[in-house]
Amino acid sequence: MEFLTGVKQKETVGIQEILEGDYEGKTVKIHGAVHNIRDMGDVAFVILRRREGLLQCVYEEGKTDFALKDLKEESAVEVTGVISAEERAPQGFELHLSEIRVLSEPAEVMPLAIHKWKMNTSLETKLALRPVSLRNVRERAKFKLQEGIVRGFREFLFGQGFTEIRTPKIVSRGAEGGANVFKLNYFNKRAELGQSPQFYKQTMVGVYDRVFEAAPVFRAEKHNTTRHLNEYISLDFEMGYIDGFEDVMAMETGFLQYTMKLLEQDYQKELKLLGVTLPVIERIPQVRFDRAKELVSEKYNRKIRNPFDLEPEEEMLIGRYFKEEYDSDFVFVTHYPSKKRPFYAMDDPEDSRFTLSFDLLYKGLEITTGGQRIHDYAAILEKMAKRGMDPEDIRDYLMIFKYGMPPHGGLGIGLERLTMRLLDEQNVRETTLFPRDVTRLEP
Repeated sequence: MEFLTGVKQKETVGIQEILEGDYEGKTVKIHGAVHNIRDMGDVAFVILRRREGLLQCVYEEGKTDFALKDLKEESAVEVTGVISAEERAPQGFELHLSEIRVLSEPAEVMPLAIHKWKMNTSLETKLALRPVSLRNVRERAKFKLQEGIVRGFREFLFGQGFTEIRTPKIVSRGAEGGANVFKLNYFNKRAELGQSPQFYKQTMVGVYDRVFEAAPVFRAEKHNTTRHLNEYISLDFEMGYIDGFEDVMAMETGFLQYTMKLLEQDYQKELKLLGVTLPVIERIPQVRFDRAKELVSEKYNRKIRNPFDLEPEEEMLIGRYFKEEYDSDFVFVTHYPSKKRPFYAMDDPEDSRFTLSFDLLYKGLEITTGGQRIHDYAAILEKMAKRGMDPEDIRDYLMIFKYGMPPHGGLGIGLERLTMRLLDEQNVRETTLFPRDVTRLEP
């Protein structure tokens, strides 16, 4: 009888092990994909791609037991060689090859030159050939930084006493209402893909006080813009026993501060590769919705056309205003009109035309929507009645208020939009692994 006792120790080593150990002049084995081959005659450079980055290997005629002409780019290989310091190499060392063992070979020639620093191709081509284009080092770096954002979200909220939850994405009714939902036939019952975990995360505030989730949400909107997706990752949290919606904004500010420090500390390689300058977030200004519209109207001579919502151009101008006046890449816009917020948003007790809610703009793009929720049973029934809503449609959700809820609020952050702005990309699809929009369902 054989038993498994844990992770199996391999004979091969990784780049990080070599960097942290004493391997100079020693023979090692390492796995990787052949990223590029630069043949210089008697000597060639075989560049391997691993999860940690690129590794330069030196091939010398007569010293390596493999014919260079038989080696193909994107072959998976196991190589053996001697480690030698070389400051010009990507990792500060190189591997002088003695053996190459091919583990697998590609069936066809690569359709993209992924070894190039920048692939000279269109976004459409990159997306159509996504399984291949993602192997490019710059593309990989984008999503390593995105990993860091999600990691920062989790680590920070764990440190603030939050509990991570998992909520269903097949629901009987969308949290935001309206017609922009993906409808499903769920065993002959009406169902939808969830627009938001809103109802469930509020429910869980009554269980754990503070909860969060990083998961996909779905919006069946026929947008075809550089900022919209039909499926995206929402970083959601909800917190109870708040004094006001300012507590939610403060928590998000703390998350951003923590995450930027984490990226600076653990993702320096990717930041340098992509030329990213992290924003300084010592404080974030806040401005009322109506005042923000007035400020940009006055400074940039722009007529206020829609008093109830922010147009994309207005968001850009608000971002520009606070960058020019306060040197801030971020600004909280608060007190959005009630008619533009969901029924569960708490109205401002001083003026019920507005809500205790906010958006966070980053370089002129909305990346977050949040606010304080109604927690009183009678109050939420009253607001639903004013909007002509039937309580029976969401009786399970209303149960949480019927049996008592603390004052609470929360938010949702668009991960791809946040990454897009951090990297100064112009299209949210650039920072989405496999985008889903009105025209794209594959790959």
